[in-house]
Amino acid sequence: MSGDPTPAAHGPGVLHARYRSTPEDFRVEELPAFEADGRGEHLLLTVAKRGMNSAHVARLIAEWAGVAERDVGFAGLKDRHAVTLQRFSVWLPGRPDPDTRDLRAGHDGESLQVLDACRHSRKLARGALAGNRFVLVLREVEGDPGKVEGRLQAIAREGVPNYFGGQRFGHGGGNLDRALAMFAGRRVGREQRSMLLSAARSQLFNQVLAARVRDGSWATGLPDGEIWMLDGSRSVFGPQSRDAELEQRLRRFDLHPTGPLWGRGELRSTGTTLALESGALADPVSMRLRAGLEAAGLKQERRALRVRPVDLAWRWLEEGVLELAFALPPGTYATSVLVELGTLEEGTAGG
Repeated sequence: MSGDPTPAAHGPGVLHARYRSTPEDFRVEELPAFEADGRGEHLLLTVAKRGMNSAHVARLIAEWAGVAERDVGFAGLKDRHAVTLQRFSVWLPGRPDPDTRDLRAGHDGESLQVLDACRHSRKLARGALAGNRFVLVLREVEGDPGKVEGRLQAIAREGVPNYFGGQRFGHGGGNLDRALAMFAGRRVGREQRSMLLSAARSQLFNQVLAARVRDGSWATGLPDGEIWMLDGSRSVFGPQSRDAELEQRLRRFDLHPTGPLWGRGELRSTGTTLALESGALADPVSMRLRAGLEAAGLKQERRALRVRPVDLAWRWLEEGVLELAFALPPGTYATSVLVELGTLEEGTAGG
């Protein structure tokens, strides 16, 4: 592999800044996909958390309710270094609701508060959300404000490459090494196995997307052999050559070009698209990742190559401090927006 592994699509960076200097600088609110139905064996909790990841909160909820961790559900994994509004479910068949005032945490920069509790008929499943709304604060911003705002306007207009974020790959990208070790025979637990399979798949997708960014086709699609995804769904169609009607739908963000989420079976793409995807994943490490995913039984799937932040807005809180607000669909990453702005250093102090 050569060049930047995740090249930006909108040109050279226009700023240097710090983000996530405190958890309050990275606020995330889950957008629910449904309303609680008010009955059933599950208690649906809406919580505000600070300084804790979702898995840690799930353990606290299990201890509070006196249930096994497997009886606690949540829709999305949320980072520790953030302030998050998120929903959890806990299975309480035939039991009264525990006192939510007893579910709290408040030490070493952590906090947890239940904002709402309502009964529901089903466990909250992974991915059962409409998206996430972000409010991010960039500090120590260096760059011409006019150029920064021009870049934000381009992002709002054209979207960004839909890269998987760095958290998929662990500290220093270590999940990829662990995935390769697992594929070579190292035994791992069930939860870690799922995480490592996701990391391997994400790496291969990012490589294809990087190649599409370099040739400029990530947002427009290639002339032939492209597989398309309908916006707001996982429905795909093709291969279908790009034509005037498809180009109009692309401009309206009705659909998007896609890249492979690797697994068993043949790539669905053909022609120029197939050649690019195959070439981007022909290096020795990629071949090992491909073989491991196939042996694990995963099937070929597709993911959109671009994403457009919804209701992107910004304001300067003071000189050198920029606030961004936008929403993204589930499974996409705020960092995909940030990397298009320039060089950002993460500060993960507990604050």
